[in-house]
Amino acid sequence: MTDDPQTLQTVLVYPADDFRVADGVAQGEAVTFADELVLDDIYWLSSRARRDRLCLQISDTEPRFRVASQGALGKSGNPVYLDSCLTLMGRDGQTCEALILVEVEGGGAEATYFLPLAPLSPKTDYRLVGVDRHAATTRFAEVACVSFTRGTRITLASGQQVPIEDLTVGDRVLTRDDGAQEIRWIGLSTLRAVGAFAPVMIREGTLHNENDLIVSPDHRLFVYQRQDRLGAGRSEVLVKVRHLINGTSVVQLDGGFVDYFQLLFDDHQIIYAEGIAAESLLIDPRTDAALPQEVTRPLKGNRGGHRHRAHQDYEVQESLLSAPDAVELLRRASSSS
Repeated sequence: MTDDPQTLQTVLVYPADDFRVADGVAQGEAVTFADELVLDDIYWLSSRARRDRLCLQISDTEPRFRVASQGALGKSGNPVYLDSCLTLMGRDGQTCEALILVEVEGGGAEATYFLPLAPLSPKTDYRLVGVDRHAATTRFAEVACVSFTRGTRITLASGQQVPIEDLTVGDRVLTRDDGAQEIRWIGLSTLRAVGAFAPVMIREGTLHNENDLIVSPDHRLFVYQRQDRLGAGRSEVLVKVRHLINGTSVVQLDGGFVDYFQLLFDDHQIIYAEGIAAESLLIDPRTDAALPQEVTRPLKGNRGGHRHRAHQDYEVQESLLSAPDAVELLRRASSSS
């Protein structure tokens, strides 16, 4: 494991009962394990469906996932298994993916959860066209892999700002904590920009950024508050961009495709993108399944991934960012004037 034994990931899921077969062989039955699913069955999401928080503690030993006490769903300590990745097709021919998670207690299934990776509409036909027993772990990891989009300018040790697609392994990048650090690996993936993979844009100037900054939803920004306007109890904070979405200065760009780039260093770093301090890719039990073994093996040592850094403890809870003016509070808190 990493030095931090409490690697946590919170996901918003539906209980399986909220997604049932409306027409097909298993009519009336809730979505379930891969072995019991029937291709071409048509599912509906209940009009009363509501996502709830499932908090997972993740390790690099089996079982990889256990229910953590912070979530609203599940029993603390119960194992959770990523059963399968489903491909669903709407009436318009567009497809989306969803993960099936199974909570286990005493050797039997205690609860099944449904995690769509794109928004679904109630009482709309979704035909089951694919069931993959092996892709779920990778998809789950991809969501946690923080990424920058094409065109994002990264600050090098020289002070030069270079579009991320023009960087190469070995380039020396300016980091907040360790000065100039060499890039060890650059990842690139092209994904449908929907749901969990739809990028978030922080408009120019919103957080003193020089241009629009577009990153993956779980990407964390580092903000130094000259005054603790958030009430975090400290000056240094990490904030997930998806918690800052307000529909005006911070918006989610849903639709089309997106090129995502990942920057990997020997350690988890805070670097500078469009003038904003933002994290680099973190290798931990959440993300290693999405990365090539030849990339992660040299950094994983005996057990785990990147070593724990002090700045990882600065992340603030979503509740502190729920105020409608949270972005403005951060902008003013980090202003030099």
